[in-house]
Amino acid sequence: MRIVIAPDKFKGSLSAEQVAQAVADGLRDELPDAEIDLAPVADGGEGTVDAAVANGFARHGAVASGPLGDPVAATWAQRDDLAVIEMATASGLELVPDAERDALRASSRGTGDLIRAALGRGARRLVLAVGGSASTDGGAGMLAALGARLLDEEGREVPDGGAALARVRRVDLSGLDPRLVGAEVVLASDVDHPLLGARGAARVFGPQKGASPADVETLDAALAVFADALEAASGVAARDLPGAGAAGGVGFGALAALRARRRAGVDVVLDLTRLADRLRGADLVVTGEGSLDEQSLGGKTPLGVARTAAAAGVPAVAVCGRSLLGEERWREAGFAACYATSDRAVDAAASIRDAAIHLRAIGRDIAAQHLAAVPRN
Repeated sequence: MRIVIAPDKFKGSLSAEQVAQAVADGLRDELPDAEIDLAPVADGGEGTVDAAVANGFARHGAVASGPLGDPVAATWAQRDDLAVIEMATASGLELVPDAERDALRASSRGTGDLIRAALGRGARRLVLAVGGSASTDGGAGMLAALGARLLDEEGREVPDGGAALARVRRVDLSGLDPRLVGAEVVLASDVDHPLLGARGAARVFGPQKGASPADVETLDAALAVFADALEAASGVAARDLPGAGAAGGVGFGALAALRARRRAGVDVVLDLTRLADRLRGADLVVTGEGSLDEQSLGGKTPLGVARTAAAAGVPAVAVCGRSLLGEERWREAGFAACYATSDRAVDAAASIRDAAIHLRAIGRDIAAQHLAAVPRN
């Protein structure tokens, strides 16, 4: 008997690896001889490096420029010539205390620092996992860290931050790190927003990063100025491409200057973990995330795993902290069952605090209810 456990993290409670381990412990309580394959995954945003490391990549560390310029200890993952860069570890909103958040000044420079570090270790293929960013700078900081120069009308370099982009008159890409030539860059993002306008980076995501209504207008106008300059320098009209507005416009910088190719984040991670191969011959796959809801059905981790399992003819079971979906909805999505820790806890706080305990009990229930009739070999 073989079971694959491929969950995302339970945000604010357990990492994807901890979720997988807790469910595995419960399964082993009932099925001590079962072959259990732990394959923690992510949706291409926060937690992607952890998922890669849990699936055979090596973790590397680097000191990078944080969102407001202070040094931060960041990480990326690498296997052979493939590097996974998670923007949130260097340029993430969670790195900035609430009281210090500055949407006008925050930069993506640290993400460029990580890309440069990975290139230094021989990476030729780069997955740029975006999400949870603090910045709205169109990827300008990232490109500056990689050697681009953003110049004002007097030829002086423009400082970091989204607001300062209003002063950019020319972008010089001649100093871009030469190791980028021929490198393959994949933008892992579910966001399909353009850079500018009503669905753009500033208006849709800026308020989440502390931008006031006035700040949003300032950032959108500044991004438009930067877009003119970067598109002229790169020869790529990227501002309206799906994903250009991802991560405060880092998608735009990657698409225009790094010739990145955008893919759905969960598809990228499932490839990194080789999930389709690992599902061959499995009797069951267990997946899930902290909140199973309508957003999950829009392409998040559980749905990606369920679709991969369906293609392999393997039944899928969902585990979650809470489910906001009725049984008809989660069955339509491809799940044979759905288990929530909130159904076992006295309140939401206990569901989060004791998630590992409840997941172990859920693992025992899955074994009894879905695997009891499966031949043990």
